[in-house]
Amino acid sequence: MTKLRVLIADDEPLARERVRAMLAREESVEIVGEAANGPEAIAAIRRDRPDVVLLDVQMPGCDGLAVAKEIPERERPAIVFVTAHDRFAVEAFGVRATDYLLKPFDRERLLGALSHAAGQVEARRAGDLGAKLESLLTSAPVSPKKTGRLSFRVEGRIVFLSPDEIVWVEAADNYVLLHLTDGNRHMLRDTLSSIEERLGTDEFVRISRSAVVRVDQVKELQPTFHGDYLVVLREGTKLPLSRNHRSRLGVFGLDRP
Repeated sequence: MTKLRVLIADDEPLARERVRAMLAREESVEIVGEAANGPEAIAAIRRDRPDVVLLDVQMPGCDGLAVAKEIPERERPAIVFVTAHDRFAVEAFGVRATDYLLKPFDRERLLGALSHAAGQVEARRAGDLGAKLESLLTSAPVSPKKTGRLSFRVEGRIVFLSPDEIVWVEAADNYVLLHLTDGNRHMLRDTLSSIEERLGTDEFVRISRSAVVRVDQVKELQPTFHGDYLVVLREGTKLPLSRNHRSRLGVFGLDRP
């Protein structure tokens, strides 16, 4: 189990010692350092990269709020503000503080704040890992034919699919829906053009502004009025073939009307 790395930033030595004593028996917590003023806290955050900072609001040099603002949000650890005054609470949560401890607090309250922070840290670690994995998978200059699988970010998860698991793709405002052979659907925040490019043009074809279908999943083409067609998929879905995409009839072995 990864330990929660904690930095204590408070200008009162007795306050820092009290926090150390409260956490002395916590095997899941590692105190990586202390800071006695704002500039020291900024330097320690940048140097030690703690998971959580127990940050006093009122400190010499610059206060805790200024410390938080000095660290870019993407690099900012989970922050638990510690203060004897509640008037800073609104500003504290304005910089996305995880919790706000009023002095004097007991060990139970401190551990509760750290538990809350730990959840935030784990969520961030999972998100960072997923982003790195997705970047590695999507940045490799290898075609879907060679990899056989594509990665998609779905509700914070990374889902791996081979092209032959996808029946058709539907545009839905700022999202797309992947309709799969097993009947499931995955919603992605992406564009249909981007997904079409990733899938390639050998196996998939755009039939309208809002639909891309896998060619071998097309069961039949049904003519309608004025030379239009409905594309009927093997699983029963009927999709219109738009006039702007009639040239794609050649993909299905028909000449353009």
